[in-house]
Amino acid sequence: MFTRPRFLATAAVALASAAALAGCASDTASSEASLTVEDPWVKTVESGMSAAFATLTNSTDADLTVVSASSDAAPMIELHEVVDGEMQEKDGGFTVPAGETLTLQPGGYHLMLMGVEEPIAAGDEVAFTLELEDGSTVGFTATAKDFDGANEDYDGESMDMDHSSDAEASMDAESSH
Repeated sequence: MFTRPRFLATAAVALASAAALAGCASDTASSEASLTVEDPWVKTVESGMSAAFATLTNSTDADLTVVSASSDAAPMIELHEVVDGEMQEKDGGFTVPAGETLTLQPGGYHLMLMGVEEPIAAGDEVAFTLELEDGSTVGFTATAKDFDGANEDYDGESMDMDHSSDAEASMDAESSH
């Protein structure tokens, strides 16, 4: 038989259980959100390759490693570093030491967007997801900015991926010898 006091007691137990579970969920969420992303931005591009930058802050007492990144803006994103003026994939990902920050910046560590097909224009907001070594993820949105600096090489080629004039010049130089 349905009685209001029994129903209220059952409802109170259910609510208390849900609250306790919600508390556990928020603890998990806060540990996953222990890496914060500050001042994110992405370089404008018509198509081809671009790069994203930010400051990553680790608020835990253990090192955190970013192992991959994704975005709808590019079918592939690699974690890169610049060594002797040339970009290369960063083996092992980006480690953010416990209680410290890691800056992703032109001429250093960065997220390399590859195969961009749609223009990223100044002022666009681009969503990214970082995956950490423990499987947790951190999402952020970066604002697109015009940027002409850094000009690092990628496997000896310029970042704009328009090498037809370079190839033609090279072929002309070879044929003149």
